[in-house]
Formats: sequence, C-alpha cells, structure tokens
Amino acid sequence: MRNITGCLLAFCAILMATACHDTETYADQKDRERTAISKFIAERGIRVITESEFKRDTLTDVSRNEFVLFENTGVYMQIVRKGCGEKVKPGETVNVLCRFDERNLLVDSLGLSNNNISYASLPDKFAVTNTLGTFTASFLSGVMMSAYGTTSVPAGWLIPLSYINVGRVTKEGEEIARVNIIVPHSQGTSYALSKVIPYYYEITYERGI
Repeated sequence: MRNITGCLLAFCAILMATACHDTETYADQKDRERTAISKFIAERGIRVITESEFKRDTLTDVSRNEFVLFENTGVYMQIVRKGCGEKVKPGETVNVLCRFDERNLLVDSLGLSNNNISYASLPDKFAVTNTLGTFTASFLSGVMMSAYGTTSVPAGWLIPLSYINVGRVTKEGEEIARVNIIVPHSQGTSYALSKVIPYYYEITYERGI
C-alpha cells in the first residue's frame, strides 16, 4: 500500500509540474529570463555601461568588467580584444571562423562548445555580408549548425561585427578578436527563441578563407 501511495504522489507531482509549465505565459517566461540575466550580471560582478558611454571610444574596460547594453536588442557585449586586421567592409562578404562556449543562463550550465580537443581543427564557420552596416550570415559548418539543425547565425553573434576587426594573425603580437556576449532569446538561436532561453557566449572571430 505504501508503494502504491508513493507512486500516486509522485505521479501527481509530475502532473502538477507539467500543468504549471503548460500554463506558464510568455510574460512569465520573459520575467524568468530577465531574472536569470540579472542574476548572472550580479554574480559575475559585471558593470553595465550605456551605448552613449560605449560610443565615446567603442571600448569596454575589461579590468572593470564592463559590458555595454544595447537597449534595442537587449544584448550585453564586452569586447575583450578588438582583433587584428580590418572590419568587414560595406558590400563585402567574408567567411568567419569562430571558437565559442555557450552557457544556458536559466540553469547556469555549459551547453555547446567547440573549444575542446575533439574540434581542435574544426571551428564553426559562417559567411557574413555587410550591406550598408547591416550584417546577414549563414553557417557553413560547425557545432552550432549540427546541433540546432539550421544555417541561421544568431543575431546576437553579429552585433560585435560593427565594432571588431575580423582578420588573421600574420605576425607576432597580433591576436584575433574576442568578445563575451549575453544574448536574450529574441537575438539567439531558433531553439532559444522557442524556449525563451538567454545564453552567454564567449566567442573569437577570425577571417577565414
């Protein structure tokens, strides 16, 4: 009898949890997202600066752990390194190689990454076009395309391209660009959009062939 009662209680708990999930509104999900982002910012000691502050020199002070908030997208960006080479010019299409770590902020856990020995020679690759300052891109290969089953590059990944150089190391002392970004669901992958999940990315950008 105790076993039967225990099973019934467990089954009821599952039904209640499912019911709560099913009745969660989009507004509730967005509130949960905002809470997760705010918690991450607080725990990481991030200093948020405005776009007007950022545009004075288009730099973020890494020593002060500064991130700029782009109000129209909700993306937070920290430029760790501006990188060597040049920006992607208007009218230009280039291939970009990326190394990244992806962290789900709702559960604060590392998800996808190509920063390990298994992908040592296989960075993610996408083609990006700059059309009068607007960037569009499609994955050509890599972990993101395989995992999410789409060639769509998250819009949040493209925001840094207005401010960083995308080049290749040709001499000692040069480094490729690196940014850290907090990407709300509206600027993320199709999966993030459907599940209302914010992600944190650490990404490097290098010009490909």
